[in-house]
Amino acid sequence: MLTSATSSVGDALAVRIPDVLRSALGPHWEVTVDGPRIQIQHPYRGTPYRPPRRSPSWSELVGDLEHGFADVGAPRDACLPLRWGRETELTISAIQALDPLLKDGEQRVYRSGFLPQPVVRFTGQRDSTGLLRDGFLTSFVNVSRVQPIQDLADYGTVLDGWLTVLSRLGFHARHLSFYGTVTPWRRRQVEGITLRFSHLDLTLGDIVLLWNTDHPDRLAVDLGTGLERLAWARTREPWRDLIYGRFAQSAPPATLDAIRTATLLLGNGLAPGARGAGGVTRRVIGAIAPDAARLGVSAVVREISDYWTLFGELRVPWPMIARLIEDEARR
Repeated sequence: MLTSATSSVGDALAVRIPDVLRSALGPHWEVTVDGPRIQIQHPYRGTPYRPPRRSPSWSELVGDLEHGFADVGAPRDACLPLRWGRETELTISAIQALDPLLKDGEQRVYRSGFLPQPVVRFTGQRDSTGLLRDGFLTSFVNVSRVQPIQDLADYGTVLDGWLTVLSRLGFHARHLSFYGTVTPWRRRQVEGITLRFSHLDLTLGDIVLLWNTDHPDRLAVDLGTGLERLAWARTREPWRDLIYGRFAQSAPPATLDAIRTATLLLGNGLAPGARGAGGVTRRVIGAIAPDAARLGVSAVVREISDYWTLFGELRVPWPMIARLIEDEARR
């Protein structure tokens, strides 16, 4: 529960957000406020969307993001280690780069700027049969801009900069919208205000204004989406084909998702074990269909390894990853 002192800080920020965003975005956007709810839309929304004729490679997409963020003042920083071992066994979000500032009230962060951060989460939405819905993966790249900011005007600048980056990727403003409430939330020592953004009917991610409860002058922003979801919104390709390419029909979706995640875990040196991060690896490999392991996984592991190395060198080469998966899956 918020105390009166901390809630007054959040309320003061919340009241200012609509005007800050109107100033940052200019007259080409409609900012509508209804109580705590806020919606930001383009005046010419509703025009048809036509996907580009050519889809960029994953490498090209990451490069465009890197150059786009650098142009708006957010150069690329090194990714966080996949093994976190603090409040979570694994890194689940690039926002963890802000832990010293937001959770400890210190004047430092682990990383700042543009982070294409590989993460592992088991919270993706599933259908009635237990399969992950389109748009969700156990392991994906959290495309983020995380950084401390000096004042609320910087929050508006970050949002405006994101529109510039999206434009560089081929998205048009008329197909984008932002929505949410300006009511602050609190999780232990951190407070924040979250707005989500969408491309047409597909939610891409959110932009979060954050501060430390005991030091509300220490502000930060976390803007995040998923690289894979961003590509999906741009191309409108079938999800499974987009993620797995020529291997999309070679195995059940749960097996492909497990091989993808196991490749990331093993490639970062997280061998199967009884507990901790090793227990996560064992759990993931346990989801691979036995027939897939008997036939061998080297071809798909090699391709997935190429994907993960776009964000940092893997400590374990792909042939060893394939062997570890096959050996563990046969147990």
